[in-house]
Amino acid sequence: MSDYLDRIGSGLILLNPDPLDFDYIPEVMVGREDVQESLAGKFHSIAHPNGSANVVITGPVGSGKTLLARTFCRDIEYHLRKRRPLRSVHINCRNATTNVRVAQRIVQSLDPGHPDRGLSMGELLSSLRKLLRNNGRHLIIVLDEVDHLLRKSGNDLIYQLLRIDEDQEGSGTLSLILISQEQVLDVLENAVISRFGHTNHLPIPPYDMKGLHAIVRQRAEAALNPRSWDDELLKLIATSAAPSGDARQVIELLGAAVEHAESEGQKSILPEYVQTKARKVPQVMPEDVLDELSGHSMLVLLGICRRLRKAEFMTSKDVESIYAVVCEEYEVKPRSHTTVWKFLKHIESLNIIATRVDTVGEGRGRTTHISMPHALPVDVAARIEGRVALKLKRW
Repeated sequence: MSDYLDRIGSGLILLNPDPLDFDYIPEVMVGREDVQESLAGKFHSIAHPNGSANVVITGPVGSGKTLLARTFCRDIEYHLRKRRPLRSVHINCRNATTNVRVAQRIVQSLDPGHPDRGLSMGELLSSLRKLLRNNGRHLIIVLDEVDHLLRKSGNDLIYQLLRIDEDQEGSGTLSLILISQEQVLDVLENAVISRFGHTNHLPIPPYDMKGLHAIVRQRAEAALNPRSWDDELLKLIATSAAPSGDARQVIELLGAAVEHAESEGQKSILPEYVQTKARKVPQVMPEDVLDELSGHSMLVLLGICRRLRKAEFMTSKDVESIYAVVCEEYEVKPRSHTTVWKFLKHIESLNIIATRVDTVGEGRGRTTHISMPHALPVDVAARIEGRVALKLKRW
């Protein structure tokens, strides 16, 4: 009666699903050895009793920014365990977008029983100072997707963290790592930049073919029956993802190919399983495409992205109303109907969106449908949110 379930857990191909998860943290990060060395160089002083460091890591979607920070913090804690006790806290600012909420999470990482409500920023910072000095461990704070925090709450928390040791010169109780898709140093206030430093920027390019191949091999070795794949299959996966340089695409393609093979009752992964999925994976847009847009064009595109997160298509009639909502969020006055239409045509000319005109009601009307077949709306939205504030200031 349950024969159709027999292949689940059979171990024909998939032995361990964890390495096929985007959030999986391997023992060794592959394909980023040069960047790891650069990051370690920026933390050269942390082995000293009063040493600390501040770094901004930027790079496109799937370039390994989060994994780089997580593996570095794990490895440096172990490396210096006998010389200087360290600990780290990793906070995603997409989930904690206010200064108070981020400060609460930092404090609770040191003291899980600390109250999580009803305290002001000043009280939280006071608690943090006491915990850092009583604890005796240097704290590395990682603020991931920090552009969300900066857009909603500004620079104040980062400034206060940089001044945490001001009343105890040279005590070096914490270091700070900021992660963003965009160069957030451009939107920080001068008082923050003067303490952070422009030279502490670590840009990460997309993965090259060699890096993608190393990643998919590492995941296959950790997750799959070794008799179910060969290196030619892995090269095919890396080649399919190479235009984007996105590590998540090789992981997704491998996982989808495994799923296909398992559903067919196969003992090995066939190349056509990869090719079928690869044709459906959107490519990441080049980094400089959004630079062609004005601030208000970005707001139009941001509204489109937010709608297309939940739907495959939207109509051009919806664009203006969604754009007005986004303008209200950014506290700017919407442009005219004609101007918005020009923005829409410019966005289409850059191949960011695609449009299709359908006739409605026996030829009496025409409706323009908008889609985003060449990129992921959630990724494009994140890139816009990281740079639109600066664009609006210029315009």
